[in-house]
Amino acid sequence: MKLGLINSAWAQAGRETAWGIRKTKELGFDSIDIFTDPLDIDVRERRLIKRECDQAGLPIISICCVAVGLIDFNPSVQRFHVDRVKQYLDLAHEFEAKNVLLVLGEYIWNQEVIPPKEQWATGVRTCRELAEYADKLGVQIALELEPFPLSLLNNVDRMVRFIDDVNHPALQANIDVSHLCLAKVPAEELRRLKGKAIHVHISDCDGKVHGDLPPGRGVVDFLPYLREIKDIGLEGAVSIELEYSPDPARIEEWVREAYAATDRLMQEVGLRG
Repeated sequence: MKLGLINSAWAQAGRETAWGIRKTKELGFDSIDIFTDPLDIDVRERRLIKRECDQAGLPIISICCVAVGLIDFNPSVQRFHVDRVKQYLDLAHEFEAKNVLLVLGEYIWNQEVIPPKEQWATGVRTCRELAEYADKLGVQIALELEPFPLSLLNNVDRMVRFIDDVNHPALQANIDVSHLCLAKVPAEELRRLKGKAIHVHISDCDGKVHGDLPPGRGVVDFLPYLREIKDIGLEGAVSIELEYSPDPARIEEWVREAYAATDRLMQEVGLRG
């Protein structure tokens, strides 16, 4: 698998887009994921991202999208978010990326008032429409497992059921190792995602709160998860997710540390290549 970086690490530290792409290559990464919103960038920024990645020899694997409104109970909000995610899929096609990393929302009002099954059904319907659109573009959607109590997809069982309900090959799962640790999901559960997962995020945490730390700074036991990822035959990229560095001025050291630690882990289980 390739070792990649989500470029939000640089953006949240105030570093310029082109500089971050070049630095990602300089540090040794094989690929890059782009965190941007097609509704917030112009054609110049789009061209800059693609040009800089091509010149650096960094394939874009994934574009990250948070679209909590896909399961909103208001039809107008649902329509807006479906159209918005379609623009992400268009951008993925333009960037020759493999997938759009999609984060769904949470059950509202403590799963009261609106029956949870209705929000679930809304998510299935909107995601099936998006999967059909993605398929026409030759890209896929990778669903994020979020570890929070009311997240629609917060464990492997729900992820498998949702993918089966949508029932479209363009919609699969992302495996986020830190999120699995926070959700108390044992590594063996990943066997249920064989043939259903297409992308991986990796970061560390304290086991209690979402952290996005460099591996080794928290409590995550990475090797069992990485071994399972290898055993299920997942191809593609393991992308490091680093956000909200405690010292943005030293973000380069933060990323370099994360790269070295993740490379060691992947090499140990024979996953880098």
